[in-house]
Amino acid sequence: MRFGLFGGARTKRGTGDVSDSHGYQDYIDYICEADRLGYHSLFMVEHHFTGQGQVSASMTLLAYLAAKTSRIRLGTGVVVMPWHNPVLVAEQAATLDLLSGGRFDFGVGKGYRKGEFEGFCIPIEEASERFDEAIEIIRKAWTTEGRWSHHGKLWNLENVVVEPEPLTRPHPPFWLAAGSEPSIRRAAREGYNVLFDQLASVKQIIERTAIFRDECAKVGRPYNPMMVGVTRALQMFHTEAERDAAIATRKRVVSVIGDLAKGERPKSIEEDDAPLLGTPAEIIARLRKLQAGGIENILMADPTATVAGLRAFKQEVMSAFENDPVAVAAE
Repeated sequence: MRFGLFGGARTKRGTGDVSDSHGYQDYIDYICEADRLGYHSLFMVEHHFTGQGQVSASMTLLAYLAAKTSRIRLGTGVVVMPWHNPVLVAEQAATLDLLSGGRFDFGVGKGYRKGEFEGFCIPIEEASERFDEAIEIIRKAWTTEGRWSHHGKLWNLENVVVEPEPLTRPHPPFWLAAGSEPSIRRAAREGYNVLFDQLASVKQIIERTAIFRDECAKVGRPYNPMMVGVTRALQMFHTEAERDAAIATRKRVVSVIGDLAKGERPKSIEEDDAPLLGTPAEIIARLRKLQAGGIENILMADPTATVAGLRAFKQEVMSAFENDPVAVAAE
């Protein structure tokens, strides 16, 4: 089983305080320690207008981290394509791949938070067609020799060449944020790896992985479990006295995510088996359940994001999986 991270720094708007536990510098230190400890990857969020201080310029922060790290893969989780000029994104992503020595994972999505679309004055009903045309342009930008043109519904480009070329050839791995069966099957057919969310139950995650694997088989695409990244909230503790506080934090996180997304959430904390919440032994048991369902690539969203937490998880949980067979990476 392979372990990475999901999330991003946080700041407190209007306070000038970037030194809190989720501030940028502390988060940079956190990722640098993850790199030293051998965590495999980081997928960084992109969000806007939330009032929660989430990362908005993910590739800017990832470029800085590329210079500070040497091994950890650096991914977007995800760039919401309907909001962006696709040529500028292709240039930025290729630059990041170059600066990181080919460690970039290009996670993309259509977006799902209505408030963000409203803030950009983009109808959420246009998300699919905007996404499709943007990805068409980016693929063309990274695979076309010489200059090219594009004339579509939303974008017109004449005699352009995107520079620099990405270091990874033909391009960095594409990852698609997916949840519905059609989107999962599309990811498999169109050559994406897939990212699953942190609220889905273990049963849902196993079912979604089976759908992806099935569609890969149908189209003759070689499958390995590292093509599926599963985000799980991490809340590890060591005494029963800490359990109530961990549960309260989980309730708060689910409430915030659900309110921002206007989507489904677990009906009760008792039914919520998605997070890695518990003692090290309990977390290992939850991970083994996922592993039994074919899940091998875990991305952890830690609300505390502390160096001490990284070290404890490495020693007390990751060590239990060190002797497992390792699948070939899906880079």
